Amino acid sequence: MKLFVGLGNPGAKYARNRHNIGYMAVDRIAEDHGFTPWRSKFSGVVADGRLGTQKVVLLKPETFMNLSGQSVGEAMRFYKIDPGQVTVFHDELDLAPGKCRVKTGGGHAGHNGLRSLHSHLGEAYNRVRLGIGHPGHKDRVATYVLHDFAKADEDWLDDLIRGVSQGAAKLAEGDTGGFMNAVALQVNPPRVASIPAKQVEPTTAAAEKVPKPDTRSRLQRLLDRFGKD
Repeated sequence: MKLFVGLGNPGAKYARNRHNIGYMAVDRIAEDHGFTPWRSKFSGVVADGRLGTQKVVLLKPETFMNLSGQSVGEAMRFYKIDPGQVTVFHDELDLAPGKCRVKTGGGHAGHNGLRSLHSHLGEAYNRVRLGIGHPGHKDRVATYVLHDFAKADEDWLDDLIRGVSQGAAKLAEGDTGGFMNAVALQVNPPRVASIPAKQVEPTTAAAEKVPKPDTRSRLQRLLDRFGKD
């Protein structure tokens, strides 16, 4: 069994925040793959389903971002799973908008949700880092992540979340390369080579305008031009 965790803050006020892209990812997986309705559990909400051959539980902690580890820890103890069976979807300032990377272990880089997870789980869990870009200065980070995505972000955001959902079964089965390929195909679809237009044969009308070669002898041409004496 696998536990997929989307990080975010609960409530309509935060629903479209950049910090809530993890919620958006698991919401899309639940919708696309026929998971059960969300229900309250583990200080959050959960939905059950299958991705490929794997049974998967989706979890959205509702403890607010900086206490996310509390909810995830509860779920892990209930299902008796280790950190290697947990995958966390979260916003990533250090990736350009629309980029996606998969990582296991490592530091939390100041992310409050990951900091909480580290304190409850250690660092050996899996992460899907969803790029939201950086505001340019660390003093602007808090305001930036707690602000809604701009209208101009809608296209790449939808492509990214759609790609994550399309590759979710590969991710659940441990095929990181297959997952990343599914995301890339959605975010950066291959260009279709242009096919040269088929050469069109001249129409009958156009063909009639093309002069036919004159096969008459010189004498015959003179006779035709001036008439016979």
